[in-house]
Amino acid sequence: MRARRALGAVLGTGVLLLLLAGVAVTALGVRVDGSSMEPTLRPGDRVLVSPGSAGRVARFDVVLLRGGRQDSLLVKRVIGLPGDKVAIVSTGEDAFQVLLQEGGKGPVLRVVAPQWTGRVHRAGACCAADGTRVPRAALRTVPEGRFFYLGDNPDLSDDARQYGWGAIDRVEGRAGLRAYPVSTAPGLGGRPVLEEYTGPLPP
Repeated sequence: MRARRALGAVLGTGVLLLLLAGVAVTALGVRVDGSSMEPTLRPGDRVLVSPGSAGRVARFDVVLLRGGRQDSLLVKRVIGLPGDKVAIVSTGEDAFQVLLQEGGKGPVLRVVAPQWTGRVHRAGACCAADGTRVPRAALRTVPEGRFFYLGDNPDLSDDARQYGWGAIDRVEGRAGLRAYPVSTAPGLGGRPVLEEYTGPLPP
């Protein structure tokens, strides 16, 4: 009898914890809308924001920031930090080569993200003085207090190429974990790497 009561208490506690977890994910998780971050994040996914990460950016993190034409909440990936030089070069062989010079010094490197492979077909160049797209590629320095950001699905993403540099003080936090759906790995993945770039440099 005692064993049955103990088992019932354990099961009841487990169910309560699951309900509380579901409520927490719904209340605290940020819902992803749109396909600009696919395949890393899909529409309907919910992410939890890392505590204490508001107003901070680190290279290649996925962040939530206020911006765009309607001052909406955007979920995007940080590419360039203040002082970096960034550009996007489009050639006949590769329509989307994201270039980065860390701190504005040293070699110009190429940002390589696995999720971009085979997904980018629209040609486009960057950057203007405000970080938006231009007809001809140009290396631009990210201003103090700003950062350059892109979506993981570049062809379907409105990002710095449309809106200009992001404001660091408008970052509401870093997307730490995927909380929903539970069948998906909690980590975000898709983190880019920097590789040697041997092509022609934009001015």
